[in-house]
Amino acid sequence: MKILTTATALAALLVTTGCGRRAELAYPKGATGPATPAGATAPAPPSKLVAPGTQARPERSDEALRQSDTREDDEFDLPPAQGK
Repeated sequence: MKILTTATALAALLVTTGCGRRAELAYPKGATGPATPAGATAPAPPSKLVAPGTQARPERSDEALRQSDTREDDEFDLPPAQGK
């Protein structure tokens, strides 16, 4: 039973090694890409279509706060109005 499991895992590993990208993305022969957006002069290339946007992959700031900074005066930070 252990030999069968090992053989299956090895076969799966060998099959998935051929799944890597070998060339740049391109449209198939005779096919056109998606419609050109309004205001664009040319359709987007495939590499730009698969690149994640900033909302899909926002940048992170991993820098920790190392020291406290004194707050500057804010002229618009007014107390609430009294009365009325």
